[in-house]
Amino acid sequence: MASKKQAPFDAVAVLNEIESKFELVQVLDLDGNVVNEAFMPDLTDEQLVELMERMVWTRVLDQRSISLNRQGRLGFYAPTAGQEASQLGSHYALEKEDWILPGYRDVPQLIWQGLPLTKAFLWSRGHFVGSQFPEGMHALAPQIIIGAQYVQTAGVALGLKKRGQQAVAITYTGDGGSSQGDFYEGINFASAFKAPAIFVIQNNNYAISTPRDKQTAAKTLAQKSVAAGIPGIVVDGMDVLAVYEVTRQARERAIAGDGPTLIETMTYRYGPHTMAGDDPTRYRTSDDDAEWIKKDPLVRFRKFLEAKGLWNEEKENEVMERAKEDIKNAIKEADATPKQTVSQLAEIMYSGEMPANLKEQYEIYKEKESK
Repeated sequence: MASKKQAPFDAVAVLNEIESKFELVQVLDLDGNVVNEAFMPDLTDEQLVELMERMVWTRVLDQRSISLNRQGRLGFYAPTAGQEASQLGSHYALEKEDWILPGYRDVPQLIWQGLPLTKAFLWSRGHFVGSQFPEGMHALAPQIIIGAQYVQTAGVALGLKKRGQQAVAITYTGDGGSSQGDFYEGINFASAFKAPAIFVIQNNNYAISTPRDKQTAAKTLAQKSVAAGIPGIVVDGMDVLAVYEVTRQARERAIAGDGPTLIETMTYRYGPHTMAGDDPTRYRTSDDDAEWIKKDPLVRFRKFLEAKGLWNEEKENEVMERAKEDIKNAIKEADATPKQTVSQLAEIMYSGEMPANLKEQYEIYKEKESK
């Protein structure tokens, strides 16, 4: 029997070596203790408090938005509780001139970028006013097509580079989005042109109901950066300081002309995928939920700030009450906004001449609405 030929190289060993390099980056442990001093971000006490305030405010917004949705006062809504560190830690590392291309769960980043809460509520209702962003706010409306924002981000980032602007474009998708073709096309295009982009995968373990291990055999999602020739990093997505720091460094590299970065934040959504009928108890166990509740980003960061004497129950209650008041005023203003009509929908879709068939329907609805 002929002896088996020795392979010129061990492909499996190469893969294993690559995968072993993607270790989880963490600054705080579950008790709020600093476990990686070298990676501790250079933030003032005031900035640390502001970051916590944003997280608490956003958690209240999520709770109230779920309630408003159940009352029929909001339309589409994707819960965010559990992902505050991933969303707000990354956003806090940005500058005003940077561009955000969000997914549909990333409304909090838009709000902290300057989107009035009233418009966020109107966007949820499908009202066109919700996508009319304030002048000077650098962001696109949340992308509903999963993964499409990755291709768009590559284009926006290349545009920033060609214009010589010291800014980056950042985008977000979930672990499900990383299985889309647009994901690979986006990171590869940005890599080829060294475009100043930051690609974030918020790995919350489930693409709706499909567990992450059913989507890919890769041990991490960040390692997919290797094929595109860009840096990739896995970060504890429940650790707001770690997320902030890896994003800050990614932005620094992009501004310096070193191209894009892929960041995988290991996080968890405590609620359903969206409020449109998803039941997470059908595909997640109570043990899974309990394990991730222990990693709550607000609890971890709260312990860290309390140990430094920067946070207490009174401060947290003040932020919560302010959030409730902001939400009450915004939903009242949204309710007072004239309802969108079918004719308006047709008008804003076309800047020129409407097709004959649409024009005919437009006239019919215009007449109905005038009565």
